[in-house]
Amino acid sequence: MSVRVRFAPSPTGYLHIGGARTALFNWLLARNMKGAFILRIEDTDEVRSTPDSVNAIVDSLRWLGLDWDEGPTTARPDGTFDSKGPHASYFQMERVELYKKYAAQLLAEGKAYKCYCTKDELDAIRRQCQLEKRPPRYDGRCRHLTEDQRRDMEAKGRTASVRLRMPDDGVTVVRDLIRGDVAFDNALQQDLVIMKTGGGPTYNFACVIDDHLMGMTHVVRGDEHLSNTPSQIVAYNALGWTPPVFAHLSMILGPDGTKLSKRHGATSVLEYKTQGFLPETMRNYLALLGWSTKDSQQLFEPDELVAKFDMAGCQKNPATFDPVKLSWMNGENIRKRTPEALLKDSWPFVEAAGLGNQPKDRLTAAVKLEQEKVKLLSEVPTLVDFFFKEVEYQPKAVEKVLKKPGAGAVLEGLGPVLEALEPFTEKPLEDRIRKFCEEQGLKPGQVFHPIRVAVSGRTEGPTLFGMLELLGKPEVLKRFKQARPLAA
Repeated sequence: MSVRVRFAPSPTGYLHIGGARTALFNWLLARNMKGAFILRIEDTDEVRSTPDSVNAIVDSLRWLGLDWDEGPTTARPDGTFDSKGPHASYFQMERVELYKKYAAQLLAEGKAYKCYCTKDELDAIRRQCQLEKRPPRYDGRCRHLTEDQRRDMEAKGRTASVRLRMPDDGVTVVRDLIRGDVAFDNALQQDLVIMKTGGGPTYNFACVIDDHLMGMTHVVRGDEHLSNTPSQIVAYNALGWTPPVFAHLSMILGPDGTKLSKRHGATSVLEYKTQGFLPETMRNYLALLGWSTKDSQQLFEPDELVAKFDMAGCQKNPATFDPVKLSWMNGENIRKRTPEALLKDSWPFVEAAGLGNQPKDRLTAAVKLEQEKVKLLSEVPTLVDFFFKEVEYQPKAVEKVLKKPGAGAVLEGLGPVLEALEPFTEKPLEDRIRKFCEEQGLKPGQVFHPIRVAVSGRTEGPTLFGMLELLGKPEVLKRFKQARPLAA
């Protein structure tokens, strides 16, 4: 059997962390099994679905590097999308005639019925259930309407939804790859609305039709969909189809143990791009939210993650999203890069900081000096900008270092020494400045700290002598003179 899986988001907002994790697990399963990964847009929420949300989802998946074999491709000027694949369209609201066809089949076979209940009547049923402390469940009052009663309802101007008849007793068992067999009492399930009064399908019906017609072998999704699954299995059975294999992924919690939400920080994938995370970091970290290898490996090369992924490693216990671990992992991946690659990755941030017109070789050299400290691509320009702009002296640095007795004398005495130094490179600079310390009877810190603040305006930064070499002799001497009036 060739594995076919799908990611089927609702385009009602940005792609969030939970959705991205679901997409990743499906993509990893497809790539590991040499199967197909399909992107389908479940836009049955006609009020909240927007083309902008579709674009955001597509952009997020592309940034994460999750390519799909079938589904939407290029946005058209009118907001619709071109698609690739034999089952187009991959937008549910462009497939409505299919859902009507199968709903009509179920009506004709007596497996579904028209329901004329109004919203007020359904609300009243719900309130009665609450008063009687019963689960809110539709009571099936339209199941047995006669043809005359139906005509009477329609004559009064009532429009009908279509409901699937659920079994009255017994259990429906969901066979889940992660959770094992999960049994649902049919008596607690209500007859499922499969077509709305407006003529559009409900999510639970449309996804059954599409998953079958598109040949899905596995449905891997978040655990919030587990409660929908028994109704979907009944729909499969009513249509005479075999359900796919189900796997419901664990919930993602925030560091405080509550369900992950905006109060825990960014939840949109594109926010992490904006913050300066690498896509491979996000793939690596998201893979560890509810999945692990037997040896609990943490860092994966991209191809290695695909090779090692299997559903047996998925856990049913909730996973905790840890921003600290995510930042650590991003730093580890950044340090693996060449300085040239890191500059390329961080270029949007470098350009936004006004450094895009600087020589690439000098930018690369500056990035190399600071690479060990970088955890986010967005940090790159703030770490290296002092090489290329007029130095700005941080008040705390001036007060802590330059205002100390003797700092001014160090800059005054060292200026002529460095002016005479050739070559002005890292090793000769270190040797000569250390010799200056000995000549003046000063500890290295008494000399190194004033130099650093004088040329960078900061108390922290890259290796001192490499920094001086990159700045160059004229700029170092110029900054010494600028700093001298600030020093004690």
